[in-house]
Amino acid sequence: MPIEYLDRATGKQKVEDVYFGKAIEFVYGDSLISKIFGKAALHLLVKWSFFAWWFGICQSLPSSRKKIQPFIDKFKVDSYEFFEPVSHFKSFNEFFYRKLKASSRPIAVGKNVAVMPTDGRYLFYPNITMADGFVVKGKKFDLRHLLKNTALAKKYDHGSMVMVRLCPTDYHRFHFPCDGIPSKSHLINGWLYSVNPVSLKKSVKRFTQNKRVITEISSELFGKVLMIEIGATCVGSIHQTFTPGTFYEKGEEKGYFSFGASAIIMLFEPDAIHFDEDLIESSKHHIEVRCLLGQSLGRAGPRI
Repeated sequence: MPIEYLDRATGKQKVEDVYFGKAIEFVYGDSLISKIFGKAALHLLVKWSFFAWWFGICQSLPSSRKKIQPFIDKFKVDSYEFFEPVSHFKSFNEFFYRKLKASSRPIAVGKNVAVMPTDGRYLFYPNITMADGFVVKGKKFDLRHLLKNTALAKKYDHGSMVMVRLCPTDYHRFHFPCDGIPSKSHLINGWLYSVNPVSLKKSVKRFTQNKRVITEISSELFGKVLMIEIGATCVGSIHQTFTPGTFYEKGEEKGYFSFGASAIIMLFEPDAIHFDEDLIESSKHHIEVRCLLGQSLGRAGPRI
């Protein structure tokens, strides 16, 4: 089935052009061949970290440069937005975690306005307990499994959640959604399942099984915000570029993912944020919204 999403900038429904789409269908699909051979391939891709390491090495070789321009052409990536010219990249991985010109991703103004931390396909849940399934209708995962911390999970039980799915074609640096002081990041090791909807329909628990990094951001207006970067197939490395204990303004860089698809989850305390209305409406119908770094996410709630 095609993966459809709503483009926030144009308001139009679009179909996702999936990178390695046939491979994903083979590993996670329902065909007889997938059930017989895909399971073995899944074990190699997900539970054998050597594969992610080896694949990452291949994307960092000088010879991988030849894949950059064909990728740009096929997926219509706008190279005008790049901070450096295409000729600057020494490997496909350098191109993958490229920086963008500040002018290509303006940051929404307003001290009480939180912003999108990156480009990606988003889902928004104002109250986690009221959500009609995360990604897949009727299927939820427990925050306790996600955070591996019962006391911390309880704090966000009735809070708000943002889920971001990044495709290989997206910009793969992530930024702070609001002003605040970040804590030292906490790594939870795990597998590297795909976060493509084809995989998530098999098990929404992928998010709680994959490798992830948790950072708490102390914000004057938004309280304690949890930002969780999640690795996926071929993404064994999550790089943090910020300094713990230092104040950052919204939109400043926090880190980046190496090659592959990945995801981000953000958790807000109860009533700490009111998401923009257009974002909530789409999520009610389980429709992902493609948003860009710096676009308005929501406003600080009445807690202030």
